[in-house]
Amino acid sequence: MITMPALSVTTSVNDWRATTLGESCIMYQPKTITRKEMNADGKFPVYGANGVIGRHNEYNHDGPQLVIGCRGTIGIAHITEPKSWINGNAMVIQSKNGGISHSFLRYLFLGGIDISSAISGTAQPQITRKSLSSVEFSYPVDLKEQERIVRILDKTFEEVENRTSQVEQKLDNSKEMFQSVIASIFSQKGEGWTEKTLEEVCENLDRKRIPIAKSKRVSGEIPYYGASGIVDYVKDYIFDDDLLLVSEDGANLLARTFPIAFSISGKTWVNNHAHVLRFDNMATQRFMEYYLNSIRLEPYVSGMAQPKLNQKSLNSIPVPEPPLNQQQAIVNKLDSLSLNVALLEENHRSEIESLVELKQSILHEAFSGRLTGGHLA
Repeated sequence: MITMPALSVTTSVNDWRATTLGESCIMYQPKTITRKEMNADGKFPVYGANGVIGRHNEYNHDGPQLVIGCRGTIGIAHITEPKSWINGNAMVIQSKNGGISHSFLRYLFLGGIDISSAISGTAQPQITRKSLSSVEFSYPVDLKEQERIVRILDKTFEEVENRTSQVEQKLDNSKEMFQSVIASIFSQKGEGWTEKTLEEVCENLDRKRIPIAKSKRVSGEIPYYGASGIVDYVKDYIFDDDLLLVSEDGANLLARTFPIAFSISGKTWVNNHAHVLRFDNMATQRFMEYYLNSIRLEPYVSGMAQPKLNQKSLNSIPVPEPPLNQQQAIVNKLDSLSLNVALLEENHRSEIESLVELKQSILHEAFSGRLTGGHLA
């Protein structure tokens, strides 16, 4: 169970000063250099809106600076390395008269301040010195108190990050375990297994697909499928069957962030970005779904910028075909394992979300003058 840090001594909010960024900070965007001016072997890091974006043989800031993204990626805070070039997509934030430390300001922008009102633009969000100037915040006047809060936040955030890494590793282990079981099943072919091409075990219904431009779709309750799943809901349908869809194009064919094969059932509409396969029985359909999602597709995919698995290549993929009773037994085993892995992944993601919320709660405590000290329980 994740809990808040244990508390001991609070800081009086009377020791804090209410101010604005314009009143207490110097803010500016430095000169921008282009990608062509950067050098991969340059001596000094170049900072953009979201951290280091390259290297350069010169620097425009001698000491470390607090910077936040001000174009595209908004509000992400970094403390730069000494001797860095800071580009104009990053806003340098400096305390006037040294009254606020860099580290305290960094945590302020991680969650102790709301800059949403300062953001303008939709296609290219941005913040400016003028828009930031009126943003309000509070800080402890005593620099030692700022340092104490930063030490507590450093320690607590380190514990949160360690816990997050552990949970993410468990999530990766769950996925790897599932893939290992699938690989073992398909590599150790049993008695009676034969090898065929995909077109020999199913019927391809690609000829029946009909793409509909978004502007011409009539909204309804029928799922409209594309390469990686449902992309819309429409009024009519062109299929009413148990089918297996396989991605025809898109980066996911190589990245495999999502399954490239997925079963659908009932009234559906499918566009021309997914192949449509029909099998004689559900056991074979689900068996092939698991198999296609387990193999590498590079030998069958053409194009790198726009990967495509055309119908001819799809049909030529060799697939194992065990006896029907073995197919059903394998599908039952993998369905059960898949459900258990899904439950584990749901728990792990829930824990990660809780850790993210915990970080925000800790920051709220810190900038409400109520942060003390402690550890994660």
